[in-house]
Amino acid sequence: MSTAPRIDIDPPAFWADPYPMLAKMRKEAPIAFVPQLGSTLLTSRDDISISEKQIDVFSSHQPAGLMNRLMGHNMMRKDGEAHQVERRAMFPTVSPKTVKAHWTALFQAHADRILDAIEPGRIDFMRNFALPFSGECLKSITGLTNIGFGDMDAWSQGMIEGIANYAGDPEVEARCHAATSGIDAAIDDILPAMRKHPDQSILGVLLASGMPMESVRANVKLAISGGQNEPRKAIAGTVWALLTHPEQLDLVRRGEVTWLEAFEEYARWISPIGMSPRRIAKPWSIRDVAFETDERVFLMFGSANRDERHFERADQFDVRRDTTKSVAFGAGPHFCAGAWASRAMIADVALPTVFARAAQIEIADDEPVRIGGWAFRGLQNLPVRWH
Repeated sequence: MSTAPRIDIDPPAFWADPYPMLAKMRKEAPIAFVPQLGSTLLTSRDDISISEKQIDVFSSHQPAGLMNRLMGHNMMRKDGEAHQVERRAMFPTVSPKTVKAHWTALFQAHADRILDAIEPGRIDFMRNFALPFSGECLKSITGLTNIGFGDMDAWSQGMIEGIANYAGDPEVEARCHAATSGIDAAIDDILPAMRKHPDQSILGVLLASGMPMESVRANVKLAISGGQNEPRKAIAGTVWALLTHPEQLDLVRRGEVTWLEAFEEYARWISPIGMSPRRIAKPWSIRDVAFETDERVFLMFGSANRDERHFERADQFDVRRDTTKSVAFGAGPHFCAGAWASRAMIADVALPTVFARAAQIEIADDEPVRIGGWAFRGLQNLPVRWH
């Protein structure tokens, strides 16, 4: 392990709210070994931004890692040309041009249809809109239109929990295996039609690229693991943040701040992806901390986005903030390939449509809003009164 100072955490408390402990680490030991996680954590924004670009040291290639073992070897766990080859193959689906010309109108149709079905009254916004909207958009963009949005959500959650299962809970691993088996079955079911009539979906462009089927499957699973869980949490979370900061919602409604700026600030404030793991590829030192080959480190994006050196009042939600130094989508060659699609889903479609369609929407007072997670963080529910 590294020579970093040891800091112990209480895992349940860290899951409930990691930010106080992360702030302590940034102040006392910005590089710290946490035995409860079996990893050395990098918590400062500068260390993370620099290290993520040093792929010869902080490698995404983790043969024994949970993602490789449970989901297959996808482009997120490859470096250099191996990563770029698969990223280029997927780019025709998720490029800014394709998102604008093809996907945004389809996203809008999904949003309108789902909102049309919502009856006035007390609803769980997460369950009634954010979850099905994210699921329907992801069905379209992956090409797996032969499933229900509920399947998409369950599979995403199963994989997210599986690849964050550092405690080795066998039940969590079993749910992850069930999710990946379901995805494989859905791919097998739609494969003949997709080969005959390829489209602009991820499955369509990856098959057309000639990518080996094993890698196609792994990258479709990658898209599902992050493309459902994080957007639904970010949609519900940004709505919640704006409703609990009505003066900031007014700024957006008056056009003084854009919906995109509101979403980007939420993604900084409560980063849906709070951590990305790396493997040390060769002996390395950062200041007085030495790392050993093959040890595991966690780049704590959620901590970087609350680094006091770069963000004043970092613990506060402020849509007027400059978020250009946020690493919510990553900071290096593994910058999220789906970033443009996510921005279109959330900032171009979901947020403006929800607030335009609702004559009134307010937080319901009969149930607390629950937030959790540190590797993947966000709202678990959002009770609202919808008029």
